[in-house]
Formats: sequence, structure tokens, C-alpha cells
Amino acid sequence: MELINFIEITPLTAILLILVGFVGGMVSGFIGSGGAFVLTPAMMTLGAPGIVAVASNICHKFPKALVGAVKRNKYGQVDIKLGLILGLFAEAGVLFGKGVMTDIKNTFGAVGTDLYVSGMFVVTLAIVGGFVFKDYRKLKALDDAGQGEEAAPLTRLARWVQSVRIPGTMIYSRGAQAEISILFLIPIGFATGFLASAIAVGGFIGVPAMIYILGVPAIMASATELVIAFIMGLGGTIFYGLEGVVDIRLAMLILLGSLFGVQLGAIGTTYVKDYQVKFTMAVIMLTVLFSRFFYIPGYLSDLGMIEPLPAAITKALKIAGDGILAVALLVGAYTVLSALFKGMKAHKAQQAVLARAEAAD
Repeated sequence: MELINFIEITPLTAILLILVGFVGGMVSGFIGSGGAFVLTPAMMTLGAPGIVAVASNICHKFPKALVGAVKRNKYGQVDIKLGLILGLFAEAGVLFGKGVMTDIKNTFGAVGTDLYVSGMFVVTLAIVGGFVFKDYRKLKALDDAGQGEEAAPLTRLARWVQSVRIPGTMIYSRGAQAEISILFLIPIGFATGFLASAIAVGGFIGVPAMIYILGVPAIMASATELVIAFIMGLGGTIFYGLEGVVDIRLAMLILLGSLFGVQLGAIGTTYVKDYQVKFTMAVIMLTVLFSRFFYIPGYLSDLGMIEPLPAAITKALKIAGDGILAVALLVGAYTVLSALFKGMKAHKAQQAVLARAEAAD
């Protein structure tokens, strides 16, 4: 069993972690996925083993998620009951997934966890990011045609789920505005928790599942995911902490930046439409996908699963991965801040028109 070492924190590393946390916090507050799909790769880029990056992100997640959930609940965007129930089943998924991660660490060492986390990122982002981008284009076309988002119907699956009546298992979801059997929530919650244990973010499953399977609006789904993230983060910190792989220094530096960013992201959601949230999700997911993809050959080479790669090729692949990750961070920051500033500008313009109308009267 390989001993896991924590990275050295220099002043430059600390500043970078705070900045990354700020961007991740904005993304988290905006789309409700926790932002760890940029935070986990960033920690790994700075030298943290995959298992440490995941565990430390889970640790920083629950206070940040609590702040975001409270903020967005003030805007009436959180389905608290649904979030609590999904969070309970998600905790079971986190515990199971932690066992898988630690088995990989004990068998293949730190590099094995790097490969596992990166592989999970690539597969998950390809599936979910592609699906969300397709849905964004459909809703954008409806909005451009003047039909508006109200014209977008529930998916066929969501209509079926809401129509199923199983006595003794039904709960009312304020987000879906319908009764849903708790039996549908069990696999969604478990899968969300399992993915969180692998890449520190379950929103890739939780948010789309609430939208497309349960029929919850995108903005409310992303807000409710913050409740689930709080529950998963609290339990996951305990589970991974017992394994000795939570680097509290990384968690606190990330948290320092993200606590400010998450509030900006949450405010930004009040000025955007559902399809704009989906566009942000899709673009950042697909960008990070390519970033992680470039690291995989190096991990396979280190584990002896492929022929050893020349040092020059390994270095070039790492530079490519680092560069694309930087693009993902910039895209996330620009998208959220752009939505926030444009929305605030439009709101001020509308208030000015109302004020002039009142003065004329």
C-alpha cells in the first residue's frame, strides 16, 4: 500500500487555489454542480493525487453548498424536501464509492487514483455534457422563435414518472409540482453520491436527473442540488477523513475563494433563463473533458499499462491539459459574470423606465 503524501503549499500555490476556488464557487452557485469539475482537476494539476483532490473538495463542499442553498432559497429556488431525501440516498452512494476509491489506492497507488478520477471525468462529461448541450440548443431555438421556455414540455420520461402511483411511497415535490414515488429517488440519489465519491461532484447526475427524469425546472434543480451537496459533503468528509486523505489546507484555501464566488453565481441565476444555465453547464463540462483526456496516456504509462512514453511527449500532453483547464476556468468566470452584469444592466434599465412612467403620471 502506497503512502499518500500531501503537496507543499507555497505562497503562489495558495493564491492560485484561492482564485480557482473563487471561479469554482461562481460556477457552483450558478449551475448547482459544486464546481468541483474544475476544482478537482486544478488540484491534480498542482500535484495533489486524485484521491486527495476528491476528498479535499468534498470537505470544502458542504459549507459552500450551505451558503449557496441558503442564498438561493431566499429566491424561492430550492425544493428542500426533495433535496433532503435525495441527499440521504446520496450518502449511501458516497460510502460505497469511497470504498471503490480506497481499494484502487491500496492496489495501484496514487497514480491509480489519478487514472480512475480522470477516466470518470472523461466518460461522465462526454455523456452528460453532450446531452445538456443538445437540450440547450432545442430550448434556445424555441426562445428565438418567440415561443419562450413555457413552450418546452416535460420529457416523456418525466411525464411517466409523475404519472406512476405507488401507494406508501409518494411524496410531493414543490419543484416538480407533482407527487413522485420515492422509489425513483433511490437510484438517482445513490448514483449522485457514487459519482461525488469519484470526482467530488454529483451534480452531473443529480441536476440532469431532476430536470429530465423528475421534471424539475433547471434553475430549481441546480439550487436543490446544493442541499444534496451539503449532505454528501458532510458525510464524505468523515468517510475520507478516516482514510487520512483529506488535506484540510487545500479545502480551506479553496473554500476561502469559493464562499465569495458562490454568492455571485447565485445572484446571477436570477437574471438568466433555463437554457442559459444549461449552456453554461455544457460548455464547461466539454472543455474540462478535453483537459482530463490529455493526462490519461501519462497515467497509463506510469502504471505500465502501455509502452513507456518519452518524457517530451508526457510533458507536452501535460501542458495541453493544463492549458485547456485554464480555458475552462476563464470560460466559467466569463459566463457567470457576463450573465450577472447583463442581467443587472437590464434590470436597471427596466427600473428607469418604470420610474419615468411613474413621474409622467
